[in-house]
Amino acid sequence: MEAVNHLPFIVGSYAAAGIVIGALIAWVAIDFRTQRRALADLETRGVARRSAPARASAALAEAKE
Repeated sequence: MEAVNHLPFIVGSYAAAGIVIGALIAWVAIDFRTQRRALADLETRGVARRSAPARASAALAEAKE
């Protein structure tokens, strides 16, 4: 059995898999930056997160006074 005959297929398969994985990593990294910018924009507008009730309850306490 000569593995040399299959070498272009093997190298091509690994190259294709590497390109796909690299593209997915780049896509996730770009989306992460986009979501962080969107979140920062919302925070500067004063939109509170659901996971930050302390800030919202403080604002409600001030509003009641």
